[in-house]
Amino acid sequence: MGARSLNAMTIADEKYLRFTTYRRDGTPVSTATWVVPVDEHRVGFWTSSASGKAKRLRNNPAVELQPGDGRGRAKAGTEPISASAVVVSEGPDFDAVHRRVKAKYGVMTHVARWFAKLNGLVKRKPFPYADRVVIVTLE
Repeated sequence: MGARSLNAMTIADEKYLRFTTYRRDGTPVSTATWVVPVDEHRVGFWTSSASGKAKRLRNNPAVELQPGDGRGRAKAGTEPISASAVVVSEGPDFDAVHRRVKAKYGVMTHVARWFAKLNGLVKRKPFPYADRVVIVTLE
């Protein structure tokens, strides 16, 4: 991916990212995420405080990003990008990411919220939707 991989704005043009976090034992766990720009060196997305990625980021801020598909598979011909991430629950970055995700993904944000609520009802355990934002800083 070359110079393209160094620019958060270019990464944020992707519809999905393959976002990789690490378990305490170092095992990588990749998931698909939406992505929006925060500034020239940072991107962001929203998640749940109950998600595995939020829990793993509490223990290890090291992550990898890679253009991907909606199932978390890497796009052919792309390379992973090392980065660090932090989970935030309020503030200007939180608000900006929420606005930008809603603007970029539109009705899909409502559909995803509905599925999260339905999943919580089925499992009889509420799953907070988009109550956290992950801010990723490219290295």
